[in-house]
Amino acid sequence: MDLTLRRLGALGSTALLALGLAACGAAPSEQDGGDSASADGAFPVTIDHALGTAEIPERPERVVTLGQGSAETAIALGVTPVGIEGYEWGSDDTGYLPWIHEAVTEAGDELPTQFAGADDIDFEAVIELEPDVILAPWSGITQEQYDVLTDIAPTVAYAEEAWNAEWDEQIEVVATALGRPDEAAGLIEDIEGRFAAVTEEHPEFGDLVFSYVYTDGPGTLGVFMPTEQRVAMVDNMGLTVDPVVATFPETEGTDSAVIGLENADQLGDSDLIFTFYTDPETRAEIEAQDLYAAIPAVERGSVVASDDTSFVTASSIINPLTVPWVIDRYVPLIQEAAENIDGATP
Repeated sequence: MDLTLRRLGALGSTALLALGLAACGAAPSEQDGGDSASADGAFPVTIDHALGTAEIPERPERVVTLGQGSAETAIALGVTPVGIEGYEWGSDDTGYLPWIHEAVTEAGDELPTQFAGADDIDFEAVIELEPDVILAPWSGITQEQYDVLTDIAPTVAYAEEAWNAEWDEQIEVVATALGRPDEAAGLIEDIEGRFAAVTEEHPEFGDLVFSYVYTDGPGTLGVFMPTEQRVAMVDNMGLTVDPVVATFPETEGTDSAVIGLENADQLGDSDLIFTFYTDPETRAEIEAQDLYAAIPAVERGSVVASDDTSFVTASSIINPLTVPWVIDRYVPLIQEAAENIDGATP
């Protein structure tokens, strides 16, 4: 599995049109023994997770993040990390994910140092950053990596499985680790308000049924489940996931279902197909397949897709910085695809 793509909100797989597989699970909570932080952010804070326990003795000042989403939440909470896992695939010409660059620059803070992550974490770079805490609740760090990281600083990993976190629960756990638990609710409400504004401004979206598909290459086809973050992004803007998606057996631990290209006709009732292509050549290769091209939404041009890697990244992760950055870019794409529902050619 391509780790560069997988890190795109647990995105994975090949350079064809698809982003890999991400699961959504539960973050730690007081009820399940996940954390012992008080509501006012008093320290020490204890957060239990799948790989161990993070004991954070005092409010962190030097924060390092791994995986996705934690850097954005920290920035939104007023804590710019000193270091973040680099993400070249989705970055713009600044070398940073654009919403991170914009937010940090606007705040007047120093841009975080970027370092290698995924399978080859640059531990020396992390050590040099002298972190007070390492946040990785939505990441793929292994037990072996965690054991090294936790020797550097208290490290918060995922609650249950790698690349497994609900977007709102990730915000809550990051806020807890930073001693700002009361601010999490405000960030969540802001995101929900952004989505609500779209549904209010575009009530016509409520009539649209969609599926979000991916492929691992010619002859393959998969569908992301409703709880997957990129699907939730669209659903929260008022569109409805095609009921057929719920009938597909989920591939364990992926928040998706591999249905096979031979079952593409089961998506016949989807008004829109959402997907992603890395480049025009890949799109042409995938759409040249007869079974894929015969999906009604594909045939009539009712496809919402982009080969802008920054957009694809942002639209795959729900957090305080990506949602406002991506929504204004998303709405026109949806409107354009919807214009073809009555059978007009693209």
